[in-house]
Amino acid sequence: MGRKDLTGFLARQKSVGIDTMVFIYYLEDHPTYSLLVRPLFEALESGKIVGVTSVITLMEILVHPKRSGKVMAARDYQDLLLTYPNLIIADIDKETADIASDLRAKYGIRPPDALQLAAVLQGGASGFITNDTQLKQVEEGIEIVLLDDLIDRR
Repeated sequence: MGRKDLTGFLARQKSVGIDTMVFIYYLEDHPTYSLLVRPLFEALESGKIVGVTSVITLMEILVHPKRSGKVMAARDYQDLLLTYPNLIIADIDKETADIASDLRAKYGIRPPDALQLAAVLQGGASGFITNDTQLKQVEEGIEIVLLDDLIDRR
């Protein structure tokens, strides 16, 4: 496993962007990824790093429990995200949309991904943790780490 690799990545960052699936893996105790991302959440809780995500994460994380009729789970997830230590949930505004349009024009990434990444860049993150291979191509002064790249698949 690449926990050491993720820990090394985190040590190089003051602020890191976090894509939606990273939260989902952690909250739902994903068998492959939850242990891998644990150092990130420990670093957030201890104040060693600041996390940045956008309201897109809040929206996306609530869909599954709401679709499944688990209103309390949705409320719990929302409360957790809104109160998580050292986590900034950035709004999407006109400037974010403009940056996102540049990202979409240059890299052809999907609108939610472009908005997420634009919000993270605006929030000052120097790194971004995701598992979306399409985002690996982005070179806008941000170090992008794919979780799948940290897994030893021997």
